[in-house]
Amino acid sequence: MSKIKIVTDSTAGLTDEEIVKYDINIVPLSVMIDGTVYTERETITNEEFYEKMKNTNSLPKTSQPPLGKFIDMFDKLGSDGSEVLSINLDSELSGTYKTACEAARLSKANVKVIDSLTTDRALAFQVIKAAQLSLDGENDIDKIINNINKVRDNTKLYMGIINLDNIVKGGRLRPWAGAITNLLNIKIAIQLINGKININSKGRGIKSIHNYFKKHVYPEMSQTLKDNSINSIGISYVGETEFIDQIRDEIHEICPDVKIVMRETVPIIATYGGLGAFALMYYSE
Repeated sequence: MSKIKIVTDSTAGLTDEEIVKYDINIVPLSVMIDGTVYTERETITNEEFYEKMKNTNSLPKTSQPPLGKFIDMFDKLGSDGSEVLSINLDSELSGTYKTACEAARLSKANVKVIDSLTTDRALAFQVIKAAQLSLDGENDIDKIINNINKVRDNTKLYMGIINLDNIVKGGRLRPWAGAITNLLNIKIAIQLINGKININSKGRGIKSIHNYFKKHVYPEMSQTLKDNSINSIGISYVGETEFIDQIRDEIHEICPDVKIVMRETVPIIATYGGLGAFALMYYSE
């Protein structure tokens, strides 16, 4: 029996168990470091990439999936008459979404492609919702998309950048930001809103980011719990865990009944976030 099949790319912060449980199909991105190309989820783990990035002096180079990989995936999944829904990394951060759109146009299958306007675990929230609905028997793809949009509109993503070098070199912030951080030990807290990076806080030392979370993010989460319910929380990080453990424990005090999925982030996100970066993502209904 045909059903709506769910595709995403490897930047989605999904656990291996979730991929199997929800029958999610992954098209991987790749990253080159020290002259060697690695494929996310296939030839390198998140933890292995962190160790390699820690020991290199050059910025890793990231690559979106080849057009043919998307076409092959879509054709295979649609060969039994199933519709395919592809939910992909924010189009402001990568050309992956545009490649998926072109593949959908060329595929023999009936494919719809969604720009998630986000990434990492926040992207996973949308993918899991779509996969759950499909497994529950929902066969109206537009209804699934409407539900995805609700998840997207009620998702928050905050990120702490400890070292601005990678995000500046990668073109995600203006070049002067790198000079500031090198001179003054500046750390920043950013928020991803509808595909756009907003700098919410700048200050010296890790304490400045912690203060931002305590003064702004935690009260927001507490208010959300009063008005609605927080369905899922994710924390992703690049290598360092001592400060992240503290963030996790503080969030657990606010939301003791919500499971927190904490994981080393994927190579593509780690490349731009840099060593020590972390992200907090949650969504409410």
